[in-house]
Amino acid sequence: MTTHLVIPDQHAHYAHHNKRADWLGELIADVKPDVVINIGDAADMPSLSGYDKGKRGFHGRTYRKDIDAHLDFQERLWHRVRRRKKGLPRAVFCIGNHEQRIEKALDLSPELVGSVGLEDLDLQRYYDEVVPYSGSTPGTIKIDGIRYAHYFISGIMGRSIGGEHPAYSILTKQFSSGTCGHSHLFDLCVRTDGDGRKVMAAHCGVYQDYDSDWAGECNKLWTRGVLIKRNVEDGRYDPEFVSVAALRKAYG
Repeated sequence: MTTHLVIPDQHAHYAHHNKRADWLGELIADVKPDVVINIGDAADMPSLSGYDKGKRGFHGRTYRKDIDAHLDFQERLWHRVRRRKKGLPRAVFCIGNHEQRIEKALDLSPELVGSVGLEDLDLQRYYDEVVPYSGSTPGTIKIDGIRYAHYFISGIMGRSIGGEHPAYSILTKQFSSGTCGHSHLFDLCVRTDGDGRKVMAAHCGVYQDYDSDWAGECNKLWTRGVLIKRNVEDGRYDPEFVSVAALRKAYG
């Protein structure tokens, strides 16, 4: 049996501090998980937002600020973990749609090839494995019977699985244990097959301690923290959600 620690969408943003990265690094050092899965959208990349481009709020955004905010977050997070030097966790990163904005920008402006790229995120420095996009959808990786992805798709259009009960929807469409981020909601669903085997699905929330301007009232729906899975075996585990507020209290 193993312990997984899942980091949901962090959205490192140049206009907001990264103190929560310090707290998370201390938690990982204390819990000593076997595997850390960063579910993606670690970098917010507002300078590459097609939705905001041309609007008043776009003023002041730059690619360099976005990259620097991301690198600061990752350095602060992993510096605290690597001080242990021994027994480091396997670290996995699933590319999210916000990191994928870089690839989209290159598709729209191929003259930028060689000037910008996913390598600017320096993910290989912090993670043992990086799960890239597969075509226009997030890639997946299976660890100890659990499939991980930034989001799972449904239908030939490749849309993310969501709805009123998103974790239940994962089980009904994927037919196996899976965990994703993307929605910023927390939802957990457990079902049992005919052989008595538990199948578990989770949307793992968001690791932001600030409200996003674009989200408005949706900010109130988000669950902020990280998901720890203990005694992981064949897709089953004992879940524990640790809120940002609890991390701030313990390590802030």
